[in-house]
Amino acid sequence: MNRQERLKALSEFLRSRRMALLPEEHGFPAGGRRRTPGLRREEVAQLAGVSPTWYTWLEQGRDIRVSSSVLDAVAKALRLNADEKRYMAALAGDAAEGGEPERSASDEPAALPVPLGRILDELAGCPAIVSDRRCRIAGWNEAAARVFLDFGSVPTEERNMITLLFTRPELQRLAVNWEQFVRGYLALFRYYYGRYADDDWYSRFIEAMERRDARFAPLWEESRVSAAPEVILEFRHARAGKMQFQLTSLQAQGQPDLRVSIYTPAQGTATERKMRRLMDEERGG
Repeated sequence: MNRQERLKALSEFLRSRRMALLPEEHGFPAGGRRRTPGLRREEVAQLAGVSPTWYTWLEQGRDIRVSSSVLDAVAKALRLNADEKRYMAALAGDAAEGGEPERSASDEPAALPVPLGRILDELAGCPAIVSDRRCRIAGWNEAAARVFLDFGSVPTEERNMITLLFTRPELQRLAVNWEQFVRGYLALFRYYYGRYADDDWYSRFIEAMERRDARFAPLWEESRVSAAPEVILEFRHARAGKMQFQLTSLQAQGQPDLRVSIYTPAQGTATERKMRRLMDEERGG
């Protein structure tokens, strides 16, 4: 993103977070003539201790001077979590919050380190997928291929988790709450989008996805941010039936561009037993 695109993304993010807040939880009356949900701009400004004009300009994406202390106050007023706060600071270009966008040395998909590949193989009962900073799939284990799809049969240029979630019917049938499944990956994608704000690839990809599928834009505009989303997901597998997993997202040590998504069978369910049966069937056991 260039400076103008970054400010536009900041504007959209601030507006989304402001509209998600409930006035009564911040000491403001919920009634009155509120034309839109959430807080008013002047109410956010009041909570942050800044002038309404300054906050309005910030949310409008004007190129104004900001400081880390003022951004901290805005983050507190909007009740941003740590990942959201870093995302806001990166778009605002605030170096004090780690905001100078990072750059990747290469546009090529990250290679899967051999030790990490061996770890994936050991997770026989837990589907696991390794993706890079663009959500391109760098590796997966047999369990992931059995639960999700055979990633090896997908053309390399389409082997992106965001793309697959919107284009592959089998993944849409698999997830009982498909939107929740997608939100987790979009939250991670937005985290990278802010971290690598100077990488124009993200803007091109987002525009392409908006043209490709009408469902993408509304979910993307929710502006969720998470470096490690953890959620419970329920799947309806064609052969195994109902399965519930706890998703844990981890950064590979020494590989900042690689993220490991591990789907652990939820405790108190039959998922672990079903995974063993599914894996035995595939091996001819």
